[in-house]
Amino acid sequence: MTRLQQLPAALQQSLVERRTLKVIAGLMNFDAASVARVARAAGGGGADLIDVACDAELVKLAIEVSGGVPVCVSSVEPEQFPAAVAAGAVMVEIGNFDAFYPQGRIFGADEVLALTHQTRALLPDVVLSVTVPHVLPMDQQEQLAVDLVAAGADLIQTEGGTSAKPFSAGSLGLIEKAAPTLAAAHSISAALQAAELAAPVLCASGLSSVTLPMAIAAGASGVGVGSAVNRLSDELAMVAVVRGLREALAASVASRV
Repeated sequence: MTRLQQLPAALQQSLVERRTLKVIAGLMNFDAASVARVARAAGGGGADLIDVACDAELVKLAIEVSGGVPVCVSSVEPEQFPAAVAAGAVMVEIGNFDAFYPQGRIFGADEVLALTHQTRALLPDVVLSVTVPHVLPMDQQEQLAVDLVAAGADLIQTEGGTSAKPFSAGSLGLIEKAAPTLAAAHSISAALQAAELAAPVLCASGLSSVTLPMAIAAGASGVGVGSAVNRLSDELAMVAVVRGLREALAASVASRV
C-alpha cells in the first residue's frame, strides 16, 4: 500500500480524478480566528483539503470548525511535524516558500532535498508534499521534483505567484499572475511522467477561478489557493469564493469526460 492510500477516501478520489481543491490559511498564519474563518469557508465551500501553519491547536481547530475536512500542515522545520500529525493532520508539507522571499530567505535545491530526507526520517509513514522553489530555473525545478520523489515525497507542489508581474486588468491579468506556477506544473508533470514517477502535482500560488482549469490542463492533479480566500474578511464572501473555485474545477472535470 502506498502512503497516499492512507489518506481519507474522498481525498484520494479527488486526486485520482484530478480535481483536488486545497484552501491555504498560510504557513505563517498562527491567528486562530483567521484560521477558523478560512477553515469554515473551506468546509462550507466544498474544499478537499485545508492547509494550515504547523501547530497542533490549529490542526484541531481547523478539523472541528470545517466539519472534518482533512488538514495538511506546512512548515520548513521538520521537527514541528510530529506534534501536528498527532493532533490529526493527514499530510505534511515542506513549503511553500512565498512567505519567505520578502525576507530575502531563498531555498535552494540542496536544502529542500535535505528537509525532505529529515522529514521522511521523522515520519516514514506520513504523506509528504514538497514545494519546488520557483526561483530555480525550470530545468532545475524538473530535476529537483524527480529527486524529491526519489527521496520519499508523495506529492509535488508548484509555486510562482510572488514572481509574477501581471500588467493587465481582468482575466488577462489573472492569467499573467498564474503563468509561472502553470509553467512549473506543466514542466514538472512532464518530467515526472518521463521518469515514470506517479506522484501527483498540486499547482499553487497566484491561482483564481479563471486559471484553475488551466492548472489541470497543464498536468496538475489539484490546486492550492490561498490569498483569493484568506485575504477576505467576510466569511460569506470567502465561502462564495471557495464554491466558485469548486465549480471551476468541476467544469474542468466535466470537459474531460
